[in-house]
Amino acid sequence: MRILVIGGAGYIGSHVQKQLLEEGFGVTVFDDLSSGDRVNLLPGADFILGSILDKKALAHAMSGGIDGVVHLAAKKAVGESMEWPEIYAENNICGALNILNAMTACGVRHIVFSSSAAVYGMPRYIPLDEAHPIEPINYYGYTKAAIEENMRWYARLGKIDYAALRYFNAVGYAADKSITGKERNPQNLLPIIMEAATGKREKLSIFGNDYDTPDGTCVRDYVHVSDLARAHTLALKKLATDGESFTVNLGTGKGTSVKEIVDAAEKVIGRKLNYDYAPRRAGDPAILTAKADKARQLLGWEPQYTDIEEIIRTVWNLEQ
Repeated sequence: MRILVIGGAGYIGSHVQKQLLEEGFGVTVFDDLSSGDRVNLLPGADFILGSILDKKALAHAMSGGIDGVVHLAAKKAVGESMEWPEIYAENNICGALNILNAMTACGVRHIVFSSSAAVYGMPRYIPLDEAHPIEPINYYGYTKAAIEENMRWYARLGKIDYAALRYFNAVGYAADKSITGKERNPQNLLPIIMEAATGKREKLSIFGNDYDTPDGTCVRDYVHVSDLARAHTLALKKLATDGESFTVNLGTGKGTSVKEIVDAAEKVIGRKLNYDYAPRRAGDPAILTAKADKARQLLGWEPQYTDIEEIIRTVWNLEQ
């Protein structure tokens, strides 16, 4: 199978690209490099410079014997989505519709979509399963939910088969250090910790220490990016085998607090970090963990990275 990895030069996309190549898939990366990096284009993969807002470029990319698509080309900064929803509407929603329409025109049936736990909004119960109501509380989460809804319609009308993979908190880097391109303007905890550790950031702010959790800081489900990447290849194989669309959570089911992450990072790095406590951020739930039984049952997917210090070490090794 030849797979078009849209957004394949980005953080998660580069790890998906790596996993596909290692499993013998043909890979073409389609990326506008607005947030991706050429250094993440791996030997063996073809590359097309293009935007998901360019319908002709998408059609051209899919006209050359593509068997499936992995779509990871969304903008993902929650705060930014609330300030500039028009940018997120155009890129995330319109861009995804362009992809679906190009697939339909070119006869490409299978798509694996990078979705998010942000579709759930504030949890009504923990851990979150796929039956939890879809009630996003930020525009980024809404765009993911909207794309999922459109894929359901396209599938219902017989145009595509899809797998929607709802990520929880993606962390880490390939342990063999084959992926070296770092995220630009990181928004997530671990890259920010690394910036504090290497002097690129004066200090780390922990938002809230008065939550109803053991140490007062938020608890999240951190899943290693290589485990996420493996889920994409499993999803593509399942779609190719039975053509049944599905939606699954990708998480470990284990919660780790922000303070526990900081403490573990200090152990790995070997020194104390400069951090302080700041007020809570609006919309941050105290605990957000996944129930990923469905991914295990449907795909045979099991996270291989479960030790948080081991995960942090994959990032620190790359920093060094």
